[in-house]
Amino acid sequence: MIIKKMNLRHLKMTMKNPFVTSFGSMQEKEFFLLEVFDEDGNSGWGESAAFQAPWYTEETVQTTLHMIRDFLIPLLLNKEINHPDEVSEIFSPIRKNNMAKATVEGAIWDLYAKRNKQSLAQAIGGVAKQIEVGISIGIQTNTEKLLEVVHHYIEEGYKRIKLKIKPGYDIEVIQKLRDAFPEVPLMADANSAYTLQDIELLKKLDDYHLLMIEQPLASDDIVDHAKLQKMLNTPICLDESILSVEDVRKAIELGSTKVINIKIARVGGLTEAKKIHDYCMEKGIPVWCGGMLEAGIGRAHNIALTTLPNFALPGDTAGSSHYWEEDIISPEIVVVDGYIEVPKGYGIGFEPNMEVIERYMLNEIVFE
Repeated sequence: MIIKKMNLRHLKMTMKNPFVTSFGSMQEKEFFLLEVFDEDGNSGWGESAAFQAPWYTEETVQTTLHMIRDFLIPLLLNKEINHPDEVSEIFSPIRKNNMAKATVEGAIWDLYAKRNKQSLAQAIGGVAKQIEVGISIGIQTNTEKLLEVVHHYIEEGYKRIKLKIKPGYDIEVIQKLRDAFPEVPLMADANSAYTLQDIELLKKLDDYHLLMIEQPLASDDIVDHAKLQKMLNTPICLDESILSVEDVRKAIELGSTKVINIKIARVGGLTEAKKIHDYCMEKGIPVWCGGMLEAGIGRAHNIALTTLPNFALPGDTAGSSHYWEEDIISPEIVVVDGYIEVPKGYGIGFEPNMEVIERYMLNEIVFE
């Protein structure tokens, strides 16, 4: 296929409720939708994930625009591509900027699957017909509100609760949550809020039989996580520290982790995400799919990834209605009894809702 045209749309949407983590609160989400066209007029869609500020990684909405517009699109426009796996090699002269790269690669994967009359899940080797999902709950204003929110999502059938924690909002909150819901699979996500000086506090987490604690230490660390894992019974899951399959290899060899969170955007695209999945499967390390507060197109890519066989734990791909009053795809993503049905249509399996997209669109750039 020859990439003949690309449309980059800049959107801004407001979430139903603020999402609060250890490093801040967010209610507005800006992102890009990239639509790529081949020589026959077929199109594929990708969605960017970077936030407005560089508090998750160094990438932002503005760096995404700069990289896609000025570096990545010029490398692909009018280029012939036989398989999406080639994209990461084409982009290899550009260092890092994984989230920008994933936006473009995702659109190529969607286009490739449509051209081959496959679902995206089939195109990447997925096997699951439905995926099990959990829910990520941000830091709440008080414990009563937290218990109310958790009860609501358990009633909706979500299979796992992930609680954001930070110093001062950790052990007591987890204890109250565990007391109220003793049987619910529960995990904590620290987003790098702690250090090894907090070891005595972190050891107390072992009392609450958590599935895991996610990224307790620095976002670029694997050495101190290995030291911490030796002192904890609770499995450590790495998120921000993992940018490639090489990072996974080093972390596993050091003993830094027992679980890996795979985010397509963080690792640079579906091709690298598949490599990480395959390596972890070979090493007996379970994986699950994390979320970046995506709208529908990003979530559709996450659903496809989660159909791979080593996604043994519920991911963060909640239904559209969890974050948005209306989503940018049709039909919207729906969770039924804790599961999402994998779409059977070609590509991502959902149609972009152009009426909604245009309602939230700030501007559009066409490359041809």
